[in-house]
Amino acid sequence: MMINLMSTLDERIETLVSRISQTADEYPGVVIVQNLHTQRLIYMSENGLNTLGISWEELSKMTLEEYYVRFFNMEELSEYAPKIFDYLEKNSPGDVVTFFQQVREAKLDGGFKWYHTSIKILMQDNEGRPLLTIILAVPIDPLDSVAHKVERLLEENTFLRDNYQKFSKLGDREKDVLKALALGKSSQEISAELFMSVATADTHRRNIKRKLGTQSLYDLQQYARAFDLI
Repeated sequence: MMINLMSTLDERIETLVSRISQTADEYPGVVIVQNLHTQRLIYMSENGLNTLGISWEELSKMTLEEYYVRFFNMEELSEYAPKIFDYLEKNSPGDVVTFFQQVREAKLDGGFKWYHTSIKILMQDNEGRPLLTIILAVPIDPLDSVAHKVERLLEENTFLRDNYQKFSKLGDREKDVLKALALGKSSQEISAELFMSVATADTHRRNIKRKLGTQSLYDLQQYARAFDLI
């Protein structure tokens, strides 16, 4: 009986993937189907293979872990992976999870390009657990004004994550001074605005630069923007 169940399941998978493949290359993005049980891709549209610069023969031999390590920014993966795991744990096929991710395209010689990606459960196994997921990854046009805004926000998010420990070393008063410095104010102006002596303002300036490891006004402004001080 188990053999018949598995045979029927395999037939359902084959039929489903065949149906998807008939129109996938007409979609405005890359279509991918993952098998969560085998931890491998079982389908990728032709435009996706061309984008990654890989043959299906080679890609189909990779585990999902090998695939993600080779073609995705692993630092960014840690940001959206928990959303995906939580979605799969809830096992709600009617829902969709969306996120931004960086993909290593062949034509970029190892560089990354931003994609807006959606994933949903495509099929459950005989016990009702997630079996297949389908993914639609759409490249973000780098010339689009929205794309620039998205990329800036994502870069600030990365900066925030990478530098949170440094920023957390600042006291409340130092954060006030950092905000003023980022706005281009002098020690004399900070002194008058925050009711402290010029010498104290200078001391805060030195301590902030030491704790954050910054040198320039641009560096200070990066921290102020990322942590919503300005």
